Amino acid sequence: MTLSPIRRLVPVTLQGETVRLEPLSHAHADALLAAASGPRDTYGYTFVPGSDSEAKRYVETAVREWEAGRALPFATVDLARDRVVGSTRFGNVEFWSWPSGNPNQRGEELPDVAEIGWTWLAADAQRTPINTEAKFLMLTHAFEHWRVHRVSLQTDARNARSRAAIARIGARLDGVVRAQRVSADGTVRDSACYSILDREWPGVRAKLEARLRTPRAEAAAG
Repeated sequence: MTLSPIRRLVPVTLQGETVRLEPLSHAHADALLAAASGPRDTYGYTFVPGSDSEAKRYVETAVREWEAGRALPFATVDLARDRVVGSTRFGNVEFWSWPSGNPNQRGEELPDVAEIGWTWLAADAQRTPINTEAKFLMLTHAFEHWRVHRVSLQTDARNARSRAAIARIGARLDGVVRAQRVSADGTVRDSACYSILDREWPGVRAKLEARLRTPRAEAAAG
């Protein structure tokens, strides 16, 4: 039996006006820990490393997911301060098997679907345009470079703040998967699952661009 070669996503740096997303590496561990060292009251439903060993393990896990062809992780950099303020990634990447010559195949080295998630920001980077612009950059890359069919976003069903933020991006609620996995607080998590389809992207893009043109309103939204 011949095993299919692992198809890893090509690391890429995505940069906007307020944020740079650069490929996550072991060199980011100390900066991630520093970013997470402020107030942690918004991290109840999200795992955020809180010690040196956790930061190193966090990066190691993310890098292994990239090596396995399942993810593309980033360090989130605040351009104004040239400082790492968190992390995000593409995950649950899928390369579908298409019949030869099928027009829906984007390319053998390009994924068909991906999830955006594993996102957290330092307390002083929250309620700024950074998260919205980071999502805009990632969605643009997914839909316009990879030309994926779908981008998924998930969050703990109890996380009202995260669910509101995902809905503001323009993603649609697909449903709640009960007992989907272990939550960051050690309980069994129900996941609220959202998605954006390729045909919906032009409208979502226009709304995101409008939000990014009004940074005060965006900061108030959180």
